[in-house]
Amino acid sequence: MSSVRVECAVKASALIGEGPVWEESGQTLLFVDIAGQKIHRWDPTTNRIQSVATGDMVGFAVPRRSGGYVAGVGRSIVAVDWSTQMMTSLAEVDEDKPNNRLNDGKVDPTGRLLAGTMAKEVRPAVVERQQGSLFSVTSGLTVTKHLDEVDISNGLDWSSDHKTFFYIDSLSLTVDAFDYDSNTGHIGNRRVVYRMEEGEGLPDGMTVDVKGNLWVACYDGGRVINIDPATGVRLQTVSLPVMKTTSCCFGGRDYTDLYVTSASVGLNQSEWKHQPLAGDTFRVTGLGVKGRPSSSFSG
Repeated sequence: MSSVRVECAVKASALIGEGPVWEESGQTLLFVDIAGQKIHRWDPTTNRIQSVATGDMVGFAVPRRSGGYVAGVGRSIVAVDWSTQMMTSLAEVDEDKPNNRLNDGKVDPTGRLLAGTMAKEVRPAVVERQQGSLFSVTSGLTVTKHLDEVDISNGLDWSSDHKTFFYIDSLSLTVDAFDYDSNTGHIGNRRVVYRMEEGEGLPDGMTVDVKGNLWVACYDGGRVINIDPATGVRLQTVSLPVMKTTSCCFGGRDYTDLYVTSASVGLNQSEWKHQPLAGDTFRVTGLGVKGRPSSSFSG
């Protein structure tokens, strides 16, 4: 096996770093600081970070085919014009739940956005249960609710043939799979493909590699685990120098680097002393596997 190396790539010191997306067009890494209310874009060539303030908690940001980005800010799906730093609301979700916010979101291979909600946290990972939902947004901005009574809607991705949708509701301590119809966006036949083990923490953000295996960031577990969803077997564990690992994506020119975000919110003085890199984003190399380019929202 290749020699795996973990290094700090982005000194972001995010309160809750999340949702990394590698932008193929600009060879840049897009990620958000949820509680810091910012979208960040990092250029590895110059090591420069550009940021846009969102004015409310931001759960995700993804590229948009027509230019700019689409982000989940508060309970709004918004269009982000990076050059002007202006945001325009495209759709609202959970209008009947003002204490909710959008969390993780990702675009399916056809350009449809899927994004989930959760109640605002009392403290890290402590929420009013079953307040969240999972929605999809089409190119025509039609919003459909697929799941409700979700605790913390989190990681999501698709199999290479687009027929399986992988999904994480963090407090369930499982990684689930659904049958997926990419034409209609319909999901069904929910089943568990992996159940978290003692000490692995909460399943958070997730990505899929070209072999179809899952890479799951483990919040309060200080690791990313590699899972074969066909067998439910954990293939590999990558340990990080921080406990609150939040999400991950593949990037770099050939998609062989795994970028992992982390959080610093809620750490006490002793925990800060033992993990001074909390909130930074890490690059993992030497995994011997490639990821896939991300999809852009078609709306």
